[in-house]
Amino acid sequence: LAFAGKYRGDDSVSFIYFGDGASNQGQVYESFNMAQLWKLPAIYIIENNEYAMGTAIDRASSTTELYMRGASFGIPGEQVDGMDVLAVRDATARAVKRAREGGGPYILEVKTYRYRGHSMSDPAKYRSKEEVDEVKKTRDPIDHIKMLLAAAKVTEDELKAVDNEVKAIVAESVQFAQESPEPDPSELYTDVYVEA
Repeated sequence: LAFAGKYRGDDSVSFIYFGDGASNQGQVYESFNMAQLWKLPAIYIIENNEYAMGTAIDRASSTTELYMRGASFGIPGEQVDGMDVLAVRDATARAVKRAREGGGPYILEVKTYRYRGHSMSDPAKYRSKEEVDEVKKTRDPIDHIKMLLAAAKVTEDELKAVDNEVKAIVAESVQFAQESPEPDPSELYTDVYVEA
């Protein structure tokens, strides 16, 4: 997609999301090489939640500063607090501006934390309840943004109104999905291949 955007000469930017565990896989580096070689408008977002499946990052990665993984390709990067929505917004805006100006690929390591296991089959017994509780208490992104909104004089009633509006949108979307008919099997290949 990044190559297509550059080829067409539009101002599109491609975002490539993967986690700290996937950052150790070979295809990531093949992609880095191509993106830098062709100066593609590609932003790699590494979601570093500190645990790949069930293994702590320092047990699976020889270097844990993942934003530096593109250094040997000449791809710059930065680490950003993924628990701070404004910090993520600002870092992403800088990366997009750079990509649109022809600067090529960029890596954003978004340091975050997941409170639960990696999937339904993961009881997350590889970390303590105290560790999770400490992160919730000191770094929770929702609590952080609520604090910022309160400092900006946004009232609790205004927050509840936004919350109710979002819940209504979600409920309407769920109802639409549940009431919509299953697609006809003839649609299986629609928009998968392009006739050339």
